[in-house]
Amino acid sequence: MASRLAGVPLGDGRLSHDIDPSDRSPQDACGVFGVWVPPGDAARAEVSKLTYYGLYALQHRGQESAGIAVSDGSRIVVFKDMGLVAQVFDESVLNTLRGHIAVGHCRYSTTGSPTWENAQPTFRSTGTGGLALTHNGNLINTPELAGKLPAGILTATSDTEVLTALLATRDGGPLAAAREILPVTRGAYSLVFMDEGTLYAARDPEGIRPLVLGQLEEHGWVVASETAGLDIVGARFIREIEPGELIAIDGDGVRSERFAEPRPKGCLFEYVYLARPDTTIAGRSVQATRVEVGRRLAREHPVEAELVIPTPESGTPAAIGYAEASGIPYGQGLVKNSYVGRTFIQPSQTIRQLGIRLKLNPLREAIEGKRLVVVDDSIVRGNTQRAIVGMLRDAGAAEVHVRISSPPVAWPCFYGIDFASRAELIAGNLDVEGIRNSIGADSLGFISLDELIAASQIAKDRLCRACFDGVYPIPVEEDSRGKHLLEGALK
Repeated sequence: MASRLAGVPLGDGRLSHDIDPSDRSPQDACGVFGVWVPPGDAARAEVSKLTYYGLYALQHRGQESAGIAVSDGSRIVVFKDMGLVAQVFDESVLNTLRGHIAVGHCRYSTTGSPTWENAQPTFRSTGTGGLALTHNGNLINTPELAGKLPAGILTATSDTEVLTALLATRDGGPLAAAREILPVTRGAYSLVFMDEGTLYAARDPEGIRPLVLGQLEEHGWVVASETAGLDIVGARFIREIEPGELIAIDGDGVRSERFAEPRPKGCLFEYVYLARPDTTIAGRSVQATRVEVGRRLAREHPVEAELVIPTPESGTPAAIGYAEASGIPYGQGLVKNSYVGRTFIQPSQTIRQLGIRLKLNPLREAIEGKRLVVVDDSIVRGNTQRAIVGMLRDAGAAEVHVRISSPPVAWPCFYGIDFASRAELIAGNLDVEGIRNSIGADSLGFISLDELIAASQIAKDRLCRACFDGVYPIPVEEDSRGKHLLEGALK
């Protein structure tokens, strides 16, 4: 285990790996969580456990590392390590993290390598104490921001490290520093950070990544990436943190101010894949949106078949909607191994050749001799769908018709999702017929962008759709696109 006590690192830098890193889905966008309770409140010993459960609910957003920072009013203690939330923390660790403010993070790396040094929360000493910060998103002017820092000050290679250093080295405390730095910070950022006495949260002017505010039943406040993070700790949803908003929470309550005019461009892919189905975004249930997408997909791409099956679990809501609108029975044709997620064991090439069977296995008796509609959320490289189609044919399926509840993903994301490069994206190189032929399906249909937007019930001009149409709401310079752009500078 690795920890950070009062800003001093102690650790072994272990790494976690995908079961098959050559065939991964879009990697998620990190989860952030923060909680404040009054000093002396009976719940103060529980803030680390509330944060643990909050991160547990947000685990789907990042599975490389996890960390929690806690303040008891006089100092900040940070504990973080590589691995899932349940691998990093246990009862004995959480019992040592006592205080009345906490921030937590579960990470997938979108800038900087998956190393212990880049795990969050990041910590910096300030002129008056300490600052611990968590970040969901991706900055696109990181080199420019790093240029505002003294040479040699950075000890990690993430954009979060740059932002933390900037906020910690400005005079006047975190609030004054945020007022100065955030207006010149470009990209996607939902931030939850803290000093010894105050919890802070901020969201970029476009509001690309979600961030919500909740209230505990007794006395206290919670900030989380998704409403599912509020639900698990019994916090009542109050509202979304607005684009361009900065809030501070302490004994005087919640104080809010604008650091930039809002230009809403919420991520459409949150509805497709990233967010939990039991989360609500902009007043719209993610589950309801995905089911509606399935209905619209059935109307756009009908087919004669005997059974609709999802690719579990990502395709389940849309498959339900497809079956409902088409009248084709819904059923289970693939069984998912619930214990396959991230592992510290790298598979050999021989084991990797087993491919998708590590995660999914067909129900032969359910699919043999049937014409199938297989519903999934997206196609990235095409390897997974190719393996599934082959597996279903081997199990006796008469026909395999693939239906995808998002448009073709033809463009990479630079705002906090680690898609493949455009050259690696199958839709960046092939048309629909080419993709169908590549994966071996009898037919292939994607929901159209207009129908996906209609299902979200959000106006097109208030959504970031860049991975589907290549229109980036915040222009991205070529030299700011690299995931490892800071690493050479620190060598």
